[in-house]
Amino acid sequence: MQRLPDRLTETRQWFGERRETLSPFYLAALLLGGLVAVLVVAPLFWLVLRAGTVEPTRAIELVTSRRTVMIGARSIALVLGTTVASVLLGVPLAVLTTRTDLPAQRLFSVVIALPLVIPSYIGAFAFVSAFGRHGEVGSLLGLNLPQIDGFAGAVLVITLYTYPYVFLGTRAALRSMDASLVEAARSLDAGPIQAFRRVTLPQIRPAISAGALLVALYALSDFGTPAFMGVSVFTSAIYMESEAFNVGYAALLSLQLLTLAGVILLIESRTGRASGQTARRRGSPIELGWLRYPAMGLVGLLGAVTILLPVGLFLSWMVRGTGGAVPSLAFQPQHALNSIGFSLAAALVASVMALPVAYLGVSGRSRLGRLLERGTYVGFAVPGVVIGLALVFLGSSTAPWLYRTAPLLVFAYVVRFLPQAVGTTRSALEGFDDQVAEAARTLNAGPWRTFREVVLPEIAPGVLAGAALVFLTTMKELPATLMLQPIGRDTLATMIWAAHGSLYYRYAAVPALVLIVVSGVSMLVLLAQDESGI
Repeated sequence: MQRLPDRLTETRQWFGERRETLSPFYLAALLLGGLVAVLVVAPLFWLVLRAGTVEPTRAIELVTSRRTVMIGARSIALVLGTTVASVLLGVPLAVLTTRTDLPAQRLFSVVIALPLVIPSYIGAFAFVSAFGRHGEVGSLLGLNLPQIDGFAGAVLVITLYTYPYVFLGTRAALRSMDASLVEAARSLDAGPIQAFRRVTLPQIRPAISAGALLVALYALSDFGTPAFMGVSVFTSAIYMESEAFNVGYAALLSLQLLTLAGVILLIESRTGRASGQTARRRGSPIELGWLRYPAMGLVGLLGAVTILLPVGLFLSWMVRGTGGAVPSLAFQPQHALNSIGFSLAAALVASVMALPVAYLGVSGRSRLGRLLERGTYVGFAVPGVVIGLALVFLGSSTAPWLYRTAPLLVFAYVVRFLPQAVGTTRSALEGFDDQVAEAARTLNAGPWRTFREVVLPEIAPGVLAGAALVFLTTMKELPATLMLQPIGRDTLATMIWAAHGSLYYRYAAVPALVLIVVSGVSMLVLLAQDESGI
């Protein structure tokens, strides 16, 4: 039985923690964080309200129609096909570059990870142009090559530009795994495949699951690739229905898409639990022998198809000139300036909004604070086309003066990409030494002055890293931009879309190359955040 003095001590500590929790600084953070969470989640409530205006009998008829069922089945098949193919491609490549004697492993690892710098819709654009009807490659070689489009083409392209999610995570897990476990299994007469299945695979399964989750959510939310490949899935169907003013049907499709995203997150939470850390020790590499040459050829082929093909195609178009057939599609510096301006605004707003949210997440003193922090992550799992549709409802019905304005577009970007800023800011706060802030308080500095003059300069690198990630991902966002951009303020992404829609593909060359360069910078930012590198 606990002694009375001990219970009194615990009681004093509890009251002390409550006083700290209810400090004006914490309450202000709670208020601001709550306001941010409400702003992020609010658009989805508008979506639910709009779907609720559809007469129930009509709603059931639409949801159970053959077209809706086919769209749902095709979306699920696209997610499953892309995820399985990415795992089958990413895991062996991770093993190849960590557990074998493949020469120049660092160089090949960079080549394998590079497709991540190109938005998949730009890859789809290049594949359709190169291997579609009257494609550039077939015309150049004088051969009748098979077309790459439709459902199979969409699975292929999304896989080629998302498998690095699986590769990078699995490779990191393999590098941190103790190889003595595998060697012990081999000493007990287990073959290489059996040792991998029974020892290695359970250790790296959480990393594979995390990478597969990113691939699945990307495939589900991708708008450009299915649209360029001519595949009707949830994202493209929602956009088409909203453009045709069938807003009720578009809202119902959006809710089904959100449900599917929730199912994916639930499955990942059940299968991707961590299995514990092990000490790192590199074992003896697997000798490839003559197989090293086919392995090197496979990696080289991946780099040629995913990087050299689109870049070479766009460069050739740029050199040959875009012609003057459609002057409205010609690249103008203003398109790049519009993209940069919107992206800078989104990065600035997201960084400011992330500060109170990240503080609540790090302090961890109340369930309400943690709940508000998690609420801001909703945008990460919601496709851009759904956020765009929700804000179209909000802007057109409630605040028409806000519809098609820069503030509403920037708000859509912030809802979508705020988790990136929250994540890096939270990491910076977790690394901050609280004793430094306590020392400032002993010098009679108030909490606001301490935060402004002591904490903020220390966490500035993390805040800036989050701002850079928001900026770079905003540059590539397509569906929300199409649905909400101010009239006459085209961006790089919308010009690529316009060139595809008008079949004047060459006009997409310069905007696509600029986006590829910007995405390359995003890869450098990601690698700078990863201490281990690749």
